[in-house]
Amino acid sequence: MAVDMDLIKKLRESSGAGFMDCKNALEEAGGDFDKAFTILREKGIAKAGKRAGRATGQGVVEAYLHSTSPDYPPQVGVLIEVDCETDFVAKGVEFRKLAKELALQVAGFEPRWVSRDDVPDEVLVTEREVFEAKARQDGKPEQVIPRIVEGQIEDFLKHSCLMEQDYFREPGRTVQQYIAEHISKLQENIIVRRFARFNIRES
Repeated sequence: MAVDMDLIKKLRESSGAGFMDCKNALEEAGGDFDKAFTILREKGIAKAGKRAGRATGQGVVEAYLHSTSPDYPPQVGVLIEVDCETDFVAKGVEFRKLAKELALQVAGFEPRWVSRDDVPDEVLVTEREVFEAKARQDGKPEQVIPRIVEGQIEDFLKHSCLMEQDYFREPGRTVQQYIAEHISKLQENIIVRRFARFNIRES
């Protein structure tokens, strides 16, 4: 089918994908813009997986300070290191915007680790013991307790690990997926190396 050039242009502006990728996605979607955008998103995430593991020797340390009102000093602060492959991408507006968004995510949703690989074994053991004790206290049948506990551990990891949290601007889309789309768009591997969150009300 012939695809309208204005629709291709609109999809390019929205997705950051190349002309031919947009044209092919619209053809595959039968001219449906939303469906074509979804196709590009899925393909972008797949391409991002192929770039995982490539060296990331450049990047940025982004800071965010949160104040409750203009006349009150900041009470919450975040430092986050986001790495990429080249200084060209590190200096770009799109990459800096990504780092700022991730700093906002950390400030608002309080992850404790970057990914589940960073969670110490002793933390998981303790959480599992707490969940098991609570299930028994609630009178759950012994045979279903392991399944209940595993579900609660998964919820704990999704809440506590930055990569698995819902991106705050688009619930239902994870931070990992949000980063993967930028990997596809910028054509470089991107990783969150580390972060620190400070709150004067927390000990």
